[in-house]
Amino acid sequence: MAVLHRALFTWFNLLIFLILLVLRLDQRIQWNWFIVFIPMWLYDNILLIYIAFNMILFCKNAHDRLISLRRMVWYMIAVLMKLSAQILVCLKLEALQWVLPAKAVLAPFWVLFTALAADVFVHLIQNSRY
Repeated sequence: MAVLHRALFTWFNLLIFLILLVLRLDQRIQWNWFIVFIPMWLYDNILLIYIAFNMILFCKNAHDRLISLRRMVWYMIAVLMKLSAQILVCLKLEALQWVLPAKAVLAPFWVLFTALAADVFVHLIQNSRY
């Protein structure tokens, strides 16, 4: 799939999710929060399958496997953390009888954002040229 197609698919998926989110927040629809998040889960599952196939291809080929495989594992962990955060947000919004503190619900996001910031910083330091 070309880069343009991936970008269009990503934006289209995000647009559908935002439309469903706005409809749910305006209380025009009374759907379950898990249904509202379906476009994001669909995108994340496709992304996980894409990463898994790339990991298999990297293992088959004898390229610079260690660095690329570490990178693919990092991508897989990041997507799984995003999925877990989405599930916790849906549980917090849907199951009102459960007392889930906001710190616990947003913990995967904060860990993910901190790790992404560190990864970008390290990548910038490694690739900087004077």
